[in-house]
This record gives sequence, C-alpha cells and structure tokens, in this order.
Amino acid sequence: MPRDTKIVATLGPASSDADVLERMIHAGVDVVRLNFSHGKPQDHIDRAQLVREAAARVGRPVGILADLQGPKIRIGKFADRKIWLEKGQPFILDAKCEMGHAERVGLDYKDLPRDVSAGSVLLLDDGRIVLDVQRVLGSEIFTVVRHGGELSDNKGINRQGGGLSAHALTAKDMDDIRTAASIDVDFVAVSFPKSAADMYMAKQLMHAAGGHALTIAKIERVEAVAALDEIVCASDGIMVARGDLAVEVGDAAVPALQKRMIRFAVAALQRVRPGPRGSNKLAHKRPTRK
Repeated sequence: MPRDTKIVATLGPASSDADVLERMIHAGVDVVRLNFSHGKPQDHIDRAQLVREAAARVGRPVGILADLQGPKIRIGKFADRKIWLEKGQPFILDAKCEMGHAERVGLDYKDLPRDVSAGSVLLLDDGRIVLDVQRVLGSEIFTVVRHGGELSDNKGINRQGGGLSAHALTAKDMDDIRTAASIDVDFVAVSFPKSAADMYMAKQLMHAAGGHALTIAKIERVEAVAALDEIVCASDGIMVARGDLAVEVGDAAVPALQKRMIRFAVAALQRVRPGPRGSNKLAHKRPTRK
C-alpha cells in the first residue's frame, strides 16, 4: 500500500557506502538528499551514481534531492577557534577583520553592516548568542551581548525579524545547479528564498543547463512567510526549515506557521492537479529541525 508520508534521508560520510545505502532503501528511504553545502562537485556526482546503483539492486525507485547552500551569512574565524562572551560585554562584528579575538570577529557576509542599524537584534549560532546593535560605523557593527556563551568559528547569523538583503542564489549555487542538472537530480532545494523571483531564477538556470528537476522552496526567512502564496505558486514543493525560521520568528510561532504553509501547499496542489489523495505528482517532505 502506498505511503502518504515519504522519507528523505541525507547522504553523508557514514551512509556513502553501498551496503549501508541498500539497507536504508530497504528500510523505506524514498528520496536521498545531497547537501551541496559540503563537498566538491565530483563528490555529488559519485554519490548520485551510488544511489542509482543501490536503488537498481534493491528494485525500488529512489529520488535524488540537491540541497543548495544559499548565502553564507556567518561570522569569520577566531585566532583561538572560539571565545566566551559575557552578558553586557561590548563586541564588534567587523566586515574587514581577518582573524577574530575576544573583542571582535570578521564576517563572511560583508553586507551585514548595511543591513542593520541601532536597535537591531542579531542572533548567532541558532540564537544561542544574542547581540543588541548599538551603532554601525563603516564596516563595524558595535553590539552589546544580551545572552552570552561560547562562540566558535563560522557560526550563522540571523537578524531577529528578518531583513537581510542577501540574495538566495549565490555564484556557487548557480554552479551547483549546473552540476545537479548534469546528474539529472529529481529535486533541487533553494535555500533562503525571499520571493517567487528566486524560485523562477532557479527553474530557469536548471532548464538552461538541460535539467528537469522540480524546485523545492526552503521557507526559513520572515520575508518568505510574507510572500508565501507567491513562493508556493512558483515552486513545485516547499520545505519547512523550522530551525532557521524559528531563530527569526521565535520558537512559539513556528507550529502555526508550519500548519499555514502546509495548507497553502495542499491548496496549490489541488488547484494545479486535482484528484484523489495521493495522486499528485509531488510528495511532501516531513519537516525536520535542521
């Protein structure tokens, strides 16, 4: 009997083995996710081939999803790899800083000083570190620590309430779309889309490269929630990225937003392809916390 719920499994070092992969498929994996945030193009090409060979041996069709990295909205590195921030301590995020220390750290996302102002709240490391912006001078963002703790290299940055201007598709993502097209993946997931335009661009790049993958919008920005209807209509499916979304909107808001997104997606599918339950060509990924 067909299952309404599908299983999506990320392929990593431990599962990039033919025997392990076969056991996963036997256990019910329907789609394998290739995380394009890590590895080289050839790694993804080799893993896609591994998936197809394992699926053929098991005798079950298995989809392949290419998950794009999206913009790197992260701090840089520290000379000692990590520091400790105390509540009330001043701390500077500096787009020109090469190597961080106890008083400041650099930024992979160089446009952050243009996206924030006095009164902005920055959430680092999935919200574990909270910084209140006091002022911005050139490349420097002067903050005071509201919630401190250990902060290590390359942790992510969110702005409470959203508002970062980073484009969803970077140059790396565009190259990765071409790689995904070359291995004929079934789905491509777009990270941090803000509007329907981001999804249409991904589709156009995929088609231009000769691919036919369905596009999945990862809803993880406040802006995406505001533009949900148009993003759903421009996509072939959505993924509720609860971890990043919760950082921007707060944990308590996520369950209701998730239900709203699912209703939008189901309604869109019924408009495009009405029919009995289970007859739509798209399968919903069960939301998982990142």
